[in-house]
Amino acid sequence: MNNSRRFLLFLTLLLLWPAVRTASAQISQEIEGMISRSQASNAFWSVQVRDSSGALLEDLNGDKLIRPASNLKLISSGAFLDLFGPEYTFETRLYGKGARVGESWVGDLLIEGSGDPSISGDFYDDPLFLFEKWVQLLDSLGIRKIEGDIVAYDGLFDDVPYPRGWEWDDLTYYYAPEINALSFNRNVVELEVIAGDRVGSIPEIQWFPFNTPYVEFVNEQVVTPPGTRFNESYRRVLGTNTIILRSTLPRGYYETEPLSVMDPSLFFIDTFRRYLEQSGISVEGQLRIDSDYYTWNTDEFDLLHTHRSVPLKEMVRVLNRESDNFITEMLAKRAAVEVYDVQGSTDLGLNVIRDFMHTTGFDTLNVNLRDASGMAPANLIRASDLNRYLLEIQAKTWFPYFERSLAIGGVNGTLGHRFRNRSFNGRFFGKSGFVSGVRSLSGYLDTQSGNRLAVTIVTNNYAVRTAHVDWVHERILEHLYYNH
Repeated sequence: MNNSRRFLLFLTLLLLWPAVRTASAQISQEIEGMISRSQASNAFWSVQVRDSSGALLEDLNGDKLIRPASNLKLISSGAFLDLFGPEYTFETRLYGKGARVGESWVGDLLIEGSGDPSISGDFYDDPLFLFEKWVQLLDSLGIRKIEGDIVAYDGLFDDVPYPRGWEWDDLTYYYAPEINALSFNRNVVELEVIAGDRVGSIPEIQWFPFNTPYVEFVNEQVVTPPGTRFNESYRRVLGTNTIILRSTLPRGYYETEPLSVMDPSLFFIDTFRRYLEQSGISVEGQLRIDSDYYTWNTDEFDLLHTHRSVPLKEMVRVLNRESDNFITEMLAKRAAVEVYDVQGSTDLGLNVIRDFMHTTGFDTLNVNLRDASGMAPANLIRASDLNRYLLEIQAKTWFPYFERSLAIGGVNGTLGHRFRNRSFNGRFFGKSGFVSGVRSLSGYLDTQSGNRLAVTIVTNNYAVRTAHVDWVHERILEHLYYNH
């Protein structure tokens, strides 16, 4: 290359340098200092910030793979809104196979699960509302006895109860229940513990629904002196509905905890039978489960009642605002049914989500999904893709429902207790995420100058207290609020 060509090349690069710098924005010194001076400076940090035009304002490790934790729900919920539409509803049907003879139904009652995750107190004043509807229906027909079985059909979903990668010690708790096409009360019993007046005694317990013997509690808890700390210890013996309680509670302490059950469809019809009997309708037959997707046929049944769920937009509101794993995974399996017209599975549901990600600009060659909710530590995406996604979906017709589903910092949901003493209180709309060693925060920040920023802040592999990581995240948001 001669000298004149070298000079022209140098001049061209010099003229293009401002554009190159803009295209490859780096993290500001202020944010870099916040991270480097923090107790979590040796963790892996990823920060991406864009303005409403898509211009990249801040970038630290944006193109590296991160574990998103529950920030993954921002993507899954978008996929569900895109696939089903905000007004989509589920139908849970009650059938009869037999006939009414006097005050008896001679034959079976059959309940067809549709994958509805909303049959719970999250969406209705009374979690037992559906059973009450069916009692009123039978009562209106003059039926006081069921001379047959109660059958649950849960074959719309496969029999794999959990996504791959969920940790075994989470499976006792409400945030990691079994996923089943026929589910009631989020597949949990709700335990109440009342620590009495005598130190050293065993606390009193009760649980919803109506202290059901479907679960067995082994109560080894102890009341401790006033002023001591509450130490929580609950463990469901895997493969059973036996739950061991070993908490210590200070005198006078009151504790509630939703705990998961095994075989949710059996839990559903067991609760229904007990509700029938409490309402004066006896059941002489057995409880049976039908999980055969290929032989289920309702042609010979009489349709007695169809329950239509709340619309999807209400489910997505709870999914994002409260970071609900159960709803997310139920919708993922139902998405597989909708797209492939086969028995719903997590893997097929993740294919649906991955295809949606591709249409919204994700590099799906750099995506690894084990679940739809973000609980599995093996989930991997790029922070830059997630951040761009937050801008991309604003053109979608369903975006207003998505936006309303986000938690508001300092106001509600999983962000309700955060940012209250910050200047941007009430101005951040988004989603937090947490699994062991992972803290994430993504959403929209309305700045002091009136700009709206798409913000993604993710910390992986930290060993300090999560509260300290949260503090750094909040300082970054405050810097963005005042300086962009």
